[in-house]
Amino acid sequence: MKLLKRTAFSLLGILLLVLITATVVEKICGTDFVSEHIYSSVPFVVLWGALSVASLAYIVKCRLPQQHTTFFLLHLSFLLILAGAFITWMCGEQGTMRISQGEKQQAFVDKEGIRHELPFTVILDNFEIVYYKGTQAPMDFVSHISISDADRPDGVRGQVSMNNIFSYRGYRLYQSGYSEDGTGSVFSISHDPYGIGVTYAGYVLLLFSMILFFFSPQSRFRRLLKSPLLRKVAAVLLLSVAFPSSSVAAGADDRMPKVLPVEVAGQFGDLYILYNNRICPLQTFARDFTIKLYGKPSYRGLTPEQVLTGWIFYYDSWKNEPVIRIKSREARGLLGIKGSYATLKDYASTVNEYKLEKAMSRIHAGEQVAGKRGIEEADEKFNIISQVCTGAMMKIFPCRGADGKTLEWYSQSDQLPRDMDDDKWIFIRKSMNYVNEMVVMKKYDNACGVIAKIREYQRKECAGLLPPDSRFDAEKLYNHFDYSLPIALVCICVGLAGFFYGCRCMMRRCGFGRWATVSSGVLLLLVFLYLSATICLRGYVSNHLPLSNGYETMQFMAWCTLLLTFLLRSRFIMILPFGFLLCGLSLMVSMLGESNPQVTQLMPVLQSPLLSFHVVVIMIAYSLLAFVMLNGLTALILHFSRGDDCVEEVEQLQLISNILLYPAVFLLAIGIFIGAVWANVSWGRYWGWDPKEVWALVTMMIYALALHPGSLPWFRRPLFFHVFSVVAFFSVLVTYFGVNFLLGGMHSYA
Repeated sequence: MKLLKRTAFSLLGILLLVLITATVVEKICGTDFVSEHIYSSVPFVVLWGALSVASLAYIVKCRLPQQHTTFFLLHLSFLLILAGAFITWMCGEQGTMRISQGEKQQAFVDKEGIRHELPFTVILDNFEIVYYKGTQAPMDFVSHISISDADRPDGVRGQVSMNNIFSYRGYRLYQSGYSEDGTGSVFSISHDPYGIGVTYAGYVLLLFSMILFFFSPQSRFRRLLKSPLLRKVAAVLLLSVAFPSSSVAAGADDRMPKVLPVEVAGQFGDLYILYNNRICPLQTFARDFTIKLYGKPSYRGLTPEQVLTGWIFYYDSWKNEPVIRIKSREARGLLGIKGSYATLKDYASTVNEYKLEKAMSRIHAGEQVAGKRGIEEADEKFNIISQVCTGAMMKIFPCRGADGKTLEWYSQSDQLPRDMDDDKWIFIRKSMNYVNEMVVMKKYDNACGVIAKIREYQRKECAGLLPPDSRFDAEKLYNHFDYSLPIALVCICVGLAGFFYGCRCMMRRCGFGRWATVSSGVLLLLVFLYLSATICLRGYVSNHLPLSNGYETMQFMAWCTLLLTFLLRSRFIMILPFGFLLCGLSLMVSMLGESNPQVTQLMPVLQSPLLSFHVVVIMIAYSLLAFVMLNGLTALILHFSRGDDCVEEVEQLQLISNILLYPAVFLLAIGIFIGAVWANVSWGRYWGWDPKEVWALVTMMIYALALHPGSLPWFRRPLFFHVFSVVAFFSVLVTYFGVNFLLGGMHSYA
């Protein structure tokens, strides 16, 4: 028995080391190298097989099938999933087919360049790109195909699009791309008639057994919930609110730059613009422009619209304004500035030479330049200002295409079509010049009249293709939700204060007044309502669940943290400071990871509802694991400060962590396999050994160890368990942040 146990868990440890090492090697040697020498290698498959056999033998030896049917089914589901993966590795075929409109194809090519014949012929009847309304941003790629097969004289017709598979005789066709000229398709071909079925059966059994586990009276989770220790938990919450004060950039002149009146600048914000491949209020562009330059959505109390129009109409005044934030020490040295903010004039030398030209030339030549990223960022800001001042980025003039369904958007300085009507040509070329003349003469009413005519032209030209007025207004409202930073700082301060004060009260075994719990609950509710409104507005504006990038997922994680805090606060009052702390950190990370969050159209492959479920479940799991980590940290502080006097409290914290750990690990497993199904629907493979996939699997396997205290008695010891819960959270950090910023891969946007 002991030999089987040691063999199974030793193989698991070896596998974890191999997986972790593989992600590092992939960063150094490339994806193809690790795919060939590790993930697709025979020793790697043998390692998985040995682990499966040893685990199955140990399960049978422990008489798990007879004594705990639910636990046996749970473990059996993982073995079934691995069996399906092995069948796919042995028998599955994958490749790519390129086909032009009207062409016939009867073969596909795998990644090694080997040609595989199909038992039928594929004919591409028609290919079309479906765009988001009023833009040239692709919403979907659709191929209409016919199948020519001797067994089907009448022929077969079908359609392939993103997340819409066409299956025939065990072969599945996926829309993975299209040719450069837009007249042909690129299909991913997958032939895996047995492996996918077995794997999916494992997924179904996994979900079924997990549900049974939570309802089974034999489960350890149910026994933990009935523990008398759970009723003895006592903690406290101390509220401390600190609002940050804003300050003007050092070195800024007391004299304000020239700007339009707020009302006139606001009229510009009501115009439509094609920005980031979508139609949105010009206010959104102005806000992102201001944040890009200054790091904040407002400069010296001016609105984003005033900042943008200030650069357009009062260039000579704004070029002397220290509004350009330069983060890089190397870039500041090249520009010759001492503070963190530069003026546009700082970019030019006394002989009118561009100060970053030599450094950028070296970067473009592929040379290693110190502070490369910071110099590129400083250069980007200069170019953005140039494009705004020349009008190149102000694509506010739509023009219908010949098909009447698509729009081309132009700026005043763009090359206009030769066949454009003269009146329209003159309006696009001259209208903004006329606004400029009215601004110079301070005839703001006349300027507003021209702006109104531009908006009228936009609505007429874009009839039926503009976003609804409600969505337009919702985006303008969303642009005013600029309170994430102060809320994050308040939550962190409250969380830290409550955490340390709670530890102090637990050591003294003293209670506290109810006012603290009520007050913290009210504050938590207010933050929760703010986040709910922000997420709902962003989702309504973008027309999809806001879970498509790092900023959105961290905002959602903050929301999940607050929701879990509300649900669990009656069981464990210490979760209140944990909730504040995690919410604040999540909001802070969302802003650090993307200081200029933009609402964008979803890539076609990301439009599957499975993606939303995948992200939601994973984020909830991460939130629970974060609570477990903070629980462990609390227990360690109690242990090393009071020793044996806090034995009962440390055990209580272990009990609570164990209760949270089961849904956390189960949700993580479900999230991983929902992601696998999404990948299979989108790309024709349910597992690609992407670094984030690997680290998510590593995280699940590490935390799963703590769910086996019967086999691993170390986890029955409170101190060891708490140390493990703190150290194991490192795998979560690597999965979410390490992969994004260090290892890369397909998931680096999340």
